[in-house]
Amino acid sequence: MAENLNTGPRCVAIVGPYLSGKTSLLEALLFEAKAIPRHGRVTEGTTAGDSSQEARDRNMSVEVNVAQASYLGDRWTFLDCPGSVELQQDAQTALAVADAAVVVCEPESTKVAMLAPILKIIEEHELPAILFLNKLDTASESVRDLMGALQDVAVRPLVLRQIPIRDEAGAVGYVDLPSERFFQYAPGQRSRRVEIPDALQVRNEEARLDLLESLADFDDDLLEFLFEETIPPAEMIYEHLARDFQEGLIMPVLLGSAEQAAGVKRLLKALRHEVPDVGTTLARKPEVPEEDLLVQVFKTRHLPYSGKVSFGRIWRGEVKDGLSFGSTRISGLHQMLGGQMDKVPGAGCGDVVAMGRMEEVQTGHTLTPRGISKDMSWPEPPAPVYAAVVLPDKWEDEVKLSKAIERMTEEDPSISRRYNDLSHETAIWGQGDTHIQIMAQKLKNRFNTSVRLQPPATGYQESIRKGVQHRARHKKQSGGHGEFGDVVLDIRPLPRGSGISYTDTISGGVVPKQYIPAVEAGVREYCQKGPLGFPVIDISINLCDGKYHAVDSSDWAFRKAGILAMKEALPECSPVLLEPVCSVRIFIPNQFTANAQGIILRRRGQILGFVPREGWKGWDEMKAHMPQSELHDLIIELRSQTMGLGSYAWEFDHMAELSGRLAETIVQNRRKQEN
Repeated sequence: MAENLNTGPRCVAIVGPYLSGKTSLLEALLFEAKAIPRHGRVTEGTTAGDSSQEARDRNMSVEVNVAQASYLGDRWTFLDCPGSVELQQDAQTALAVADAAVVVCEPESTKVAMLAPILKIIEEHELPAILFLNKLDTASESVRDLMGALQDVAVRPLVLRQIPIRDEAGAVGYVDLPSERFFQYAPGQRSRRVEIPDALQVRNEEARLDLLESLADFDDDLLEFLFEETIPPAEMIYEHLARDFQEGLIMPVLLGSAEQAAGVKRLLKALRHEVPDVGTTLARKPEVPEEDLLVQVFKTRHLPYSGKVSFGRIWRGEVKDGLSFGSTRISGLHQMLGGQMDKVPGAGCGDVVAMGRMEEVQTGHTLTPRGISKDMSWPEPPAPVYAAVVLPDKWEDEVKLSKAIERMTEEDPSISRRYNDLSHETAIWGQGDTHIQIMAQKLKNRFNTSVRLQPPATGYQESIRKGVQHRARHKKQSGGHGEFGDVVLDIRPLPRGSGISYTDTISGGVVPKQYIPAVEAGVREYCQKGPLGFPVIDISINLCDGKYHAVDSSDWAFRKAGILAMKEALPECSPVLLEPVCSVRIFIPNQFTANAQGIILRRRGQILGFVPREGWKGWDEMKAHMPQSELHDLIIELRSQTMGLGSYAWEFDHMAELSGRLAETIVQNRRKQEN
């Protein structure tokens, strides 16, 4: 195997769909590198990764696991990323600082489509990647059939580097095609090298020829060997595999079982010889500033006893504890092994470090001796698709909750907080119900703040269908100066999107000028809640007449008169309920397009059409108009009908009239809430 002379610290992101076995692979890699004394199990909660209570409770990664190890003299950082589609923010940012990716996949063709979003991110980062076909010991499909299904979702040509050896019980080993060596699995131990059985020679020769033909597509010298029907030396094959992998021309495919530690040593050796170093990775990032010392922050955490911790990749130079970036100073420098933090005096180019108590530093910042700056090329978080109003169980925790949520949004930029002016609610937006539930559990476990979640209110409003002219008089006498205000309002409907228009055509001083703004204030105050119980919009109010009293009239009296006129007149204007309608774009693999159509129609949506999704092979983008009230749990149903792959983006489009039984139910529910 060709030696990679660039043996400085390197960083590999482990990515893949939920339940593909990424954390088990991390555990096996750390055990093979002797970074941990025993091989733990995810199901037993004994792995180095997924050490948080939230991860253990769910048997799944809920944030990136950072673990460092040395193997044959080389230093490695492994970034084990959550597989849930709701938690892919960590995968996005981990891939932004990695030298290569290991994509973990289950050996089931029905699950292959789940790789598409991950492979898309890898392509955007132009990152070298190896596909690790995991759980081979339980596979029921042939690798040959799986390769066809995998190639349908992969952009790069897949190059199978191993073929499995099976018996009645399943896979018992593999043939390494470049070296033509046969390795037999030994559960719990390293695989043993044995002779290739005669029965496998034909299959071995066919698969090896396929590998060579794939590599020959990128090299004329190798193609000449094939024309001459000559087998190139193994060293030459390894050199081409390494070069084509580093240049992103191919995606090698390796086989194994992380749970059984099978095929892990071969994966580690492939990484050691073929993953590029930090300098090569940095060459792909022309936007990175030219600085002798440069650190990229890719993750932020707030830990109970350590405070704020910023995880960064050192692109250039050396970092020492106490070093300052501008006016911001490191207070504690650590390297990680899952949940274990080990203090170190310093670290060099290529290393990943956890830097303590740098309060001004955020995820996506670049750190240099001159200070902190935002990396403008840093990947944007995905658009939010699910919201919940987060309320403290104890009212006295409200201030503490606000601070805790601020820290959670700092940890996870795919969580955001938004205030609704109409409902006066603060909603937390994220990537799905599980995402928000995990956040709520973190609030309790890390910040000692128990919360309850409830759906946010829909922004219903109301308007009128016909106009009226109405006089109202506010008169009150209680000794001394009384209260008197008399107004005539001409009220008319306006086209959708017009808002509230207030004018006056007072003449002859029947309402003195100083009182006209008070009438407007009363009108607008009433419009905050009309006869149906919702804000009033798209209405024109003209003050056309009135009366005043030289002694008893006042701003307050005319304001009350304005409110009274609206209260008496609007029920006579045929009030109508309005619901917000959103423009929605739904993204799905085209095999699920019919499912998405059904979801839209069941949710009172109007399908506007669909087109192939730009840059996504085998995906559609469907456009529709949907009521906002139907979007709250749309992502849950959409993912349940698309193997977790569906997503959508939305924006407000217009307000539409809503009538019938549904409108009556909404109004009745509103009145019950107010009583």
